[in-house]
Amino acid sequence: MIVRQFTSRGVTSHLCSRFKETQTQNRQVMARPSSDLAAFREVFSKAKHVAILTGAGVSAESGVPTFRGEGGFWRKWQAQDLATPGAFSQNPSRVWEFYHYRREVMLTKSPNSAHVAIAECEARLQKQGRRVTVITQNIDELHRRAGSTNILEIHGSLFKTRCMSCGHVGVNHKSPICAALEGKGAPDPNTSDAQIPPHDLPRCEQGGCSGLLRPNVVWFGETLDSDILTRVEEELDLCDLCLVVGTSSIVYPAAMFAPQVAARGIPVAEFNMEETPATMRFRFHFQGPCGTTLPPALARIFIQYQCIISWWSLHVRWYFYHMYR
Repeated sequence: MIVRQFTSRGVTSHLCSRFKETQTQNRQVMARPSSDLAAFREVFSKAKHVAILTGAGVSAESGVPTFRGEGGFWRKWQAQDLATPGAFSQNPSRVWEFYHYRREVMLTKSPNSAHVAIAECEARLQKQGRRVTVITQNIDELHRRAGSTNILEIHGSLFKTRCMSCGHVGVNHKSPICAALEGKGAPDPNTSDAQIPPHDLPRCEQGGCSGLLRPNVVWFGETLDSDILTRVEEELDLCDLCLVVGTSSIVYPAAMFAPQVAARGIPVAEFNMEETPATMRFRFHFQGPCGTTLPPALARIFIQYQCIISWWSLHVRWYFYHMYR
């Protein structure tokens, strides 16, 4: 289902244009998606394999900067100026300052109610023999910190590194990640580059390798991990309900995941601040902050109906009391 040759931000323009044309044609004939929470809850209650696609909109509610669009600068550079193999090759010190800053910012942030709702939903459904998989474009690990365990990070993680020499990928939550970066990375445009020598930047500790480490994230122009894409494809092929949470549906290939699921007749529910180019292809759309719209959608069903059950119980007891006293 998923074309594995896609790059994270450099998808073939012909295929993109074909997909967008199809979106436009379908939008003209499709009915508007429903915002009926009860109807969604009915579908959700029967789902056995739920795929949840998340994007920057989820983390934005935790105060995480997106570095997209106007104003998304670190010093005088935007992310696309620094998040490239070429930028790292030319100036690894500057790129590491940028990622050190992002790592340190993330350590001050906490999962919000949307992250927590997803994690609680996964744990609850697992006990019922049902499955929830989080497929995220985010690199901040907030899903993991909220308690989610079945996560596919298609763009990597801020808290993993990869050795440029031996290729070893490791988890690294050190703060700072190396002594030379302590106190560095200030985003102010008047701040000068630290110009840290390469041998003082993060180095591989595997078997005396000492190779230069890089952030294990997918940079602009790089290909997504084929193993991750294979697992994503398997999850989307198996799912009987798909949620799209806090993503603009404009970054390819992730923007194609949910529409391809919807094309198979599988219910897709979108939770977002606004409509996206893919909204009209989905069965449900809930507009507003994810931290507000998502928790009631994923909450335990008995909580939603507890008041109704209590009301009926009270009236039944009242009836029998007056009938047989």
